[in-house]
Amino acid sequence: MTVGVGGFAGQHDHRLYNQPRDQAGQSPRARQSSYKLRMIRPILTVSAGTLSSRLLGFVRDALVAALLGAGVVADAFLLAFQLVNVARRLLTEGALNAALVPAWLRVREHNGAVAAAAYAGRLLGTVALATLLLALLLGVFMPLLIALLAPGFVGHPTLLMATRDARLMLPYLAFAGPVAVMMGLFNAQGKVGLTAFSPLLFNVALIVVTAALLLWHANDTQAALILSATIGVAGLMQLGIVVFNGRGERLATPLRASFDPSMRAFFAKAIPGMIANSGPQLLIVVGAIVASSKPSAVSWLYFANRLIELPLGIVGVAMGAVLVPELARAVRGNDRAALSDAASRGLELAIGVALPAMLGLIVLREPIVRVLFEHGAFTASDTAATALALGLLALGLPAQVLAKTWSAAFFAREDTSTPLFATLVALGVALAAALLLGRLYGASGVAAAIALGAWSNAALLLGRGLARFGVAIDPAARRRVALIVLAAGAMGGLLWLKAGFVLPLVAEASTLAQAAVLGVLIAGGLIIYAALLILFGVVRPAAALGALRRPRGLRG
Repeated sequence: MTVGVGGFAGQHDHRLYNQPRDQAGQSPRARQSSYKLRMIRPILTVSAGTLSSRLLGFVRDALVAALLGAGVVADAFLLAFQLVNVARRLLTEGALNAALVPAWLRVREHNGAVAAAAYAGRLLGTVALATLLLALLLGVFMPLLIALLAPGFVGHPTLLMATRDARLMLPYLAFAGPVAVMMGLFNAQGKVGLTAFSPLLFNVALIVVTAALLLWHANDTQAALILSATIGVAGLMQLGIVVFNGRGERLATPLRASFDPSMRAFFAKAIPGMIANSGPQLLIVVGAIVASSKPSAVSWLYFANRLIELPLGIVGVAMGAVLVPELARAVRGNDRAALSDAASRGLELAIGVALPAMLGLIVLREPIVRVLFEHGAFTASDTAATALALGLLALGLPAQVLAKTWSAAFFAREDTSTPLFATLVALGVALAAALLLGRLYGASGVAAAIALGAWSNAALLLGRGLARFGVAIDPAARRRVALIVLAAGAMGGLLWLKAGFVLPLVAEASTLAQAAVLGVLIAGGLIIYAALLILFGVVRPAAALGALRRPRGLRG
């Protein structure tokens, strides 16, 4: 959804100037409009970059599915790749912002730009050294780690293949550390464009190499090794782009590693927050632990989850890059109105994207999987199993997005322990449910367990938030969320009716024809949803376009 939610767009009319004024001379509605305008452009920038990366990720995964299928080699490669994905979420895709942005802003505000640059230099050097040492340590103990994460691989060649693939991917982890710090520093200054689009390099590199391997007709074992090595090179490319764009800005100088009290305090807050922010990916890892005992189940869950990550990534990365800094500024200024406004806009965005995405994925799960992945070594039976897992995983999508949004309120207060506790509880719930449901229903049971874990995370965060500081959602947001739910429900119902009539007519058609029909259905659903939001007054296109132009007074 690339339109502006009415809560983001604001209205400019005479009523703004007939409201009571605060100490700065702003009426409540004028102040609310100012925050909406300041947030919409960076959120859409980050969302556009994330959407581009996720779409390229679909191309990448479609090629990988055609190259490796869903057998033993694919299970080994994709389990190793999940470790890389967790590292990406922990570090380079916004999770580090939860601790870095408030800490850096506080140092700059209290001690000046020079002290902030020195703090960033120590942080950059320390993180770079830590991730390098961690990569070396993991390389030594990788067989044990794979055995813990995939006990079903023990005693089979899959264990050796997964260990070998994961070791070849490890250089990515060493490069991801400094990339994460630089991206966090850019986000703290409101420069979200680079952080939004730099991950594209990762997918572009893998797409080029995978396409070449398909043309070369490489065997699956050899192809998995080459792809694994490419991941490490892609990490180096991403680091080069970030360093090149940050040259001359002196954001982190002097560069040195240090474990002084300020660094230890940072890591004490950062590590729990990074783990909490990676909850959705850790839930998939927990699912893989149980699914590893069943052939192809790891691959089915991986490909199903890739479709979940599109809407989740758009909202999740936007929350990390935009909402956390906004909330952190409001917390430091003790501005309860700004806190309420930022939290309300974040909730509207989360529900506005997650709910229609959930319904669309459930209704169109099988044709989406067929068009994207059923090529080459990926068979029709793989499509059926992946689609079933996708429908069940989609039930947890709103919970994962809400958890991202509510976690931001804790992160802005530099409270990372509460989201960590909620994530650990969710992992425990998912593991217990997966052991039961996975035994009864296989990969689909594991997918249902992951959804249960996601909802336990969201419920616990909401309960703790109400008890700790209250969830300040303004009345306008509550009204708009209700209308968003109504619009999404109507869209889902109409999409189900259209799909039930059209899809059987093209069941035997070519993949290209099926893709065209699927594209028309998706586009039609989006048009219906957008039209209903406009009809209900949730979206005001003219105001959204005005917000995108970003008034001069809000620059910088």
